[in-house]
Amino acid sequence: MTVIVGAAVVRDGALLAQQRAWPADHAGQWELPGGRVEPGETEGVALYRECQEELDVDILVGARVGQDIALPGGKVLRIYAASLLSGEPRPVEHKALRWLTPDDLADVDWLPADRELLPDLRLLLTPPG
Repeated sequence: MTVIVGAAVVRDGALLAQQRAWPADHAGQWELPGGRVEPGETEGVALYRECQEELDVDILVGARVGQDIALPGGKVLRIYAASLLSGEPRPVEHKALRWLTPDDLADVDWLPADRELLPDLRLLLTPPG
């Protein structure tokens, strides 16, 4: 099974989302940073590498967020909470970046798999109490 990992990077109560530049059928849609776990990598190492490649930042990988999301082709998406260790995110491979508050989450056109996680992401951004 191929695992795709995603980072729910949170700063000051907002979630980092990135807008896809390609492929054409998903260009303009929004997703969490991340990508494929390569052979020999742990999920945490893969997520750290992907955030370096896509955002030019170092992250600290935290706990899982939500459940596995089934993707086409027998793949599975797993999301982890993350925080920035160093660097300021920039869209290396994507059209744009946006910090989204809980009230902003529904304002962007998410990829279907990421959209399934919106309730879990909203909980992640909502302080207890």
